Amino acid sequence: QVLLVESGGRLVQPGGSLRLSCAGSGFTFSNYRMSWYRQAPGKERELVASISSAGGRTNYADSVKGRFTISRDNAKNTVYLQMNSLKSEDTAVYYCNAYRGWPLQESWGQGTQVTVSS
Repeated sequence: QVLLVESGGRLVQPGGSLRLSCAGSGFTFSNYRMSWYRQAPGKERELVASISSAGGRTNYADSVKGRFTISRDNAKNTVYLQMNSLKSEDTAVYYCNAYRGWPLQESWGQGTQVTVSS
């Protein structure tokens, strides 16, 4: 059974930093593209960042480029999201996503709350 568990979300002041972690189990982690999505109140879920299965390719939403960094450690079955220079508009529930194109399989974590406020 695929399980993704996020951690690291909390209240942080504007300009601060956080590192989110997502630990995967029940699947071959290194075969999956991993992504972070977020959903703010009243808004649709949006892609924040993604990283290829081996970690060689990354992709970021324009709103977080230069501030957020996604990385992974396949030996630990964990993907990270380092968030710097946080803004109030980064406030959202952050979700971890695991995706494999063939055979198609996609799974989500339960989410972790990030609140940026003074």
